[in-house]
Amino acid sequence: MRQAIAYAFGGVCDSHLTARTAQGVLAAADYAGAVMTRYIVENGSIRDDLLTRKQLRTWVDGGDPLTGEHRGFEMSSPNADLVLDATINAPKSFSIAAMLDPELNAAYEDLQDRLRDRIIHLWQEELNARRGKGGCIREDLARVEVVELKHERSRSLDPHKHRHLWLNVKVQGIDGKWSNVDTRVALRFQNVINAEGDLAARTDPAWITALAAKGFTLNEDGEIAQLQHLVRPLSKRSAQIEANKIARTAWWKQQHPGQEPSHDVLNQIDRWAWAAGRPNKPGDLDEDDWAELVRDELATADPALRLERAAIDTSSASIADLDIELLAARAIVDADARSTGTGGRFSMIDVRAGAIRALAATGVIAERTELATAAEQVIAAARAHTVTLVDEPDVPAHIKSRMATSTAALKATIANRIEALSAPGAAAPVEEITAIAHALDPERVLDTDQTDGASAIAGTASVVAITGAAGTGKTTMLKVAGATLRRHGRNMIIVAPTKKASTVAGRETDAAASSLHQLLHDYGWRWSTGIAGNTEWTRLNPGDTDPSTGQQYQGPRTRIRPGDRIVVDEAGMLDLEATNALIDIIHRTGATVAVVGDDYQALPVGHSGAMALFRRSAFEKIELTEIHRFRDPEWADLSARVRDSRGLAESRAIAEEIEHAGHLMLVTSEAEAHQTMVAAWLESSRKAETIALVTGTHAEAQRINEAIQARRIESGALDTRTFAVGQSEQPVFVGDVVQTRRNDNASGVENRQNWIIRSITDEHLTLACTSDSSSLRRITRDYASANLHLGYASTVYGVQGETTDRAIVGPGVDAAGLYVGLTRGRSRNDALVIASTIEAAKEELAATMQRQLREETIEKSRIAAREELARAARNGAATPTASVDASSPTLSR
Repeated sequence: MRQAIAYAFGGVCDSHLTARTAQGVLAAADYAGAVMTRYIVENGSIRDDLLTRKQLRTWVDGGDPLTGEHRGFEMSSPNADLVLDATINAPKSFSIAAMLDPELNAAYEDLQDRLRDRIIHLWQEELNARRGKGGCIREDLARVEVVELKHERSRSLDPHKHRHLWLNVKVQGIDGKWSNVDTRVALRFQNVINAEGDLAARTDPAWITALAAKGFTLNEDGEIAQLQHLVRPLSKRSAQIEANKIARTAWWKQQHPGQEPSHDVLNQIDRWAWAAGRPNKPGDLDEDDWAELVRDELATADPALRLERAAIDTSSASIADLDIELLAARAIVDADARSTGTGGRFSMIDVRAGAIRALAATGVIAERTELATAAEQVIAAARAHTVTLVDEPDVPAHIKSRMATSTAALKATIANRIEALSAPGAAAPVEEITAIAHALDPERVLDTDQTDGASAIAGTASVVAITGAAGTGKTTMLKVAGATLRRHGRNMIIVAPTKKASTVAGRETDAAASSLHQLLHDYGWRWSTGIAGNTEWTRLNPGDTDPSTGQQYQGPRTRIRPGDRIVVDEAGMLDLEATNALIDIIHRTGATVAVVGDDYQALPVGHSGAMALFRRSAFEKIELTEIHRFRDPEWADLSARVRDSRGLAESRAIAEEIEHAGHLMLVTSEAEAHQTMVAAWLESSRKAETIALVTGTHAEAQRINEAIQARRIESGALDTRTFAVGQSEQPVFVGDVVQTRRNDNASGVENRQNWIIRSITDEHLTLACTSDSSSLRRITRDYASANLHLGYASTVYGVQGETTDRAIVGPGVDAAGLYVGLTRGRSRNDALVIASTIEAAKEELAATMQRQLREETIEKSRIAAREELARAARNGAATPTASVDASSPTLSR
């Protein structure tokens, strides 16, 4: 989470990345002089002690650190998390304030202490273990244990005060038995923990008063307003330090061939990288002088920091004057925004977190106990903005059994509108399609499904749905359909949910194309953020004043006539709100629509299900089944089965075939997985082949990206004499592969496009397209710092629509990520799995293929909620039935 206080628990550093095994914990504890304290929370009381390295290892491995006695059953899976990590982080301006003033440093430490105590109390009170057959009985907790690490600096040795709270997965139930914490509940409860961090940093009276006494206030983003301007110079300096470290590490390895730098050597490199380029600084940093040096640099950046600031009166909004209904609406918007991956379903934990975040943004300054009643009032009021999807009493708070009333209404409305829109029509003659296909490309023959698809699109049915696996030739089909439509005086208007996808579709079909939102904007649709944080859609009529420009709206420039065909490419990424506006355009123009895509691939950023609703109501439904992309026909068949694996037994059989065919890569750790992907990219580069590296998270992609960058610096492939700062202070060099993350018409770059940096000047970066080196673009350094990052590896959203020579899918992806990743490479596709044995790897791969129920309708969301409830631990021995009647009556509030 990038917004100021919103990342109170979203911070990442080496401790977070390594703290999964005992060895990783020890390595993280060494970083930046970490101090290790264990906190024991037992029946609401907290006590603490210090742990040695040996005791810490025992504790992480599930033992009593004092006696060595193991607690509960040992965990045999190499993928099992031994600790769950939460990072008490904050905006950089907080660390700057603490660096500048010892009293603010003490106040900030106290704030973190109070927040830590609240968090670990909440863990003991709210989390649970499981008992009984199949873990169906919830067991409340009597005791949890947490290790705290305090860090003063980042790896770049710049001020970054933060703490890690490592919750041991071994917990003691109220029955006295040790077992594992219910991880599903713990991970979902993290949403509340994040929100508590937000609330504490923005409302804590002691902290706000301490800031005010020094002349500081918080702005709307939660940053210290008077220090925020220093964050950017500090970030630039951090990027310079990272560049120094990369170059110095490469130099060290050249001096010591075949060796890896030790922990002490890495510390020396850190210090050298910090001092390098600073005037009058020693080549090796004396840590005793570190704080003074940083303070001097800050004062140089802003000489006013040396002056004493006048105290500021603190003013707080009144709790009694809070608009509870507005806060409730904001809480639901927050929960709804986080529910897109679960069909719009969220839990009462999510509502609670949203209520806490809403309170944090009110300007109230009060003790946490004083805010408790207001929080409960917001939660109670928020229920009125939801519908319940199950009728069971006492549904556990972590079960995603609720939906925003607005989302439920949107689902129902769109289903009804599409059904009313759909009307039959005549398909274009197959003979005509075949003749046109031959005229366009005599060397290429459409298969039967492609012919049927082109015939349907060029026909007159009002709604057409074309689905197909990756590589089935949807673009080839569209090119023929467009030519056929034009032959009969009808236009084909291609749109796609992303600008990148529409550009590719337009180029490959020789047709005009735009993003869907460009078309919606052209036809008068505008979207803005409402007072509750929700997206509000409005439509301008010709002559209305456009609120975004102040100019009169003249009407659409794109002419769409009755009978024209609007084609939505990559329709699996079509969200419900945009779909609602699109249906309006179809009604107003008399156009027909065809959705083309695959909703087994990446889902939209907003609420999904639109393509499935179109397919359900379409009179013309075509499934493309013949895959043309892969050079290995057996892989084409296998990839199609990965796409739609039906149950765990079939998935196991598919995993067996993938392993037998040599496409399963076994590694025993996350580090080994990263090394394998890095080596694969370098090998492909040497062979002048393209490769897609697919990761489960953006953070993991960036770790791999930075490792590849470091290896390329070592080999001399990158020019480190000049650099630019990308997102998250990431240094990028001439020769780096990068990805742009925002459409920018001025420079001509698109979101998720890949580029190679050609040159870097004081003002601009010149980029060359990875697929066409003659296609050059120029972006500003400001654009780069906000919207550019390394692009050697990417999540599924970055590779969707790409075709490469080879692809490797890393661990931690979901079913869509696995399928998309395994269908990018023409020549080879491999899945990388962390496991101790090949049998365990196949089980892991089979589990990854399991998909959630597609929830395009309310009825299906009810089924999904009931199935989730059936798997949950409950108070007492009773368990709900898993069966559900999809036609059960109306939702209840």
